Amino acid sequence: MKVFRGLPNAASRAPCALAIGNFDGVHLGHQALLSDLRAAATRLNVDAAVMSFEPHPRAFFAQLQGDLSKAPSRIANLRDNLSALDQAGVDRVIVEHFNAHFAALSPEEFIQKILVDGLHVKLVMVGDDFRFGAKRAGDIHTLKEAGERYGFVVQTMNTVERNGERISSSAVRAALASGDFDEAKHLLGRPYQISGHVVHGQKLGRTLGFPTLNLRIAHHKPAVMGIFVVQVHGLSEQPLPAVASMGVRPTVDDSGRVLLETHILDQHVDAYGKIIHVEFLQKLRDEEKYVDLPTLTAAINRDADQARSYFKQRNGSATDRI
Repeated sequence: MKVFRGLPNAASRAPCALAIGNFDGVHLGHQALLSDLRAAATRLNVDAAVMSFEPHPRAFFAQLQGDLSKAPSRIANLRDNLSALDQAGVDRVIVEHFNAHFAALSPEEFIQKILVDGLHVKLVMVGDDFRFGAKRAGDIHTLKEAGERYGFVVQTMNTVERNGERISSSAVRAALASGDFDEAKHLLGRPYQISGHVVHGQKLGRTLGFPTLNLRIAHHKPAVMGIFVVQVHGLSEQPLPAVASMGVRPTVDDSGRVLLETHILDQHVDAYGKIIHVEFLQKLRDEEKYVDLPTLTAAINRDADQARSYFKQRNGSATDRI
């Protein structure tokens, strides 16, 4: 799969069937759409392409208005979204930088400059509530009328439901916010994970007796926040039991930067620079600010003990079923 930051250069502008959307989490609804996209691209003998946006348009406008509470939480980082798109059979992803210039494009400019000249679309797939262009002036009817003029087909996405409820990124966010990882798994079609390169931190966890594997979180509003039982994939043949904190570390840091810190239980693993996948299993509690480091250390000890109990019970239950 090829990934472009912005429009491809002239040499790479081969005709395509294009789906437009944020695709945060690439849940089962997205996957059904991408299956239809793949089939259409094969039928037309063109590449299957996706256009997504960084940052999320709603996050851009929320920051512009100075009210980040209006920004949606992020289910997945760009790495994980791209990996899921690749697995869905997408040939090309255009990650469009959503900024003031892009937001100011009129519907006709978006169609002419982006879809026709920039991507040579033969088919465009969007949701039936799709809006585009400055002040959201363009809609599905605008797009279909342009398709007749420029020679591309417009196809709307079919809604995918589970138990009578529409599968959506909002539903996934709600499941993650409530710590319901089983529901999130059913909506995503896979366990909820966050992946990334392990980076050096302040080494405070090591000083406290709890060394951590640290992943930087690029966005400021992840869909999960707090303390969790997790397991880590990518460092051994079997996933490693662990406990993790996703948050801003209010006791020791006032920068507001979000970090995923994962402590592997009862063993030391050197993982700097490696790519790991942290799978979330159960929420233990919300993040808290403590008066001092001894109080923080005692809380981490309790979290680790709870995580050990979780794995002991889970492993015992698995043995009972044999």
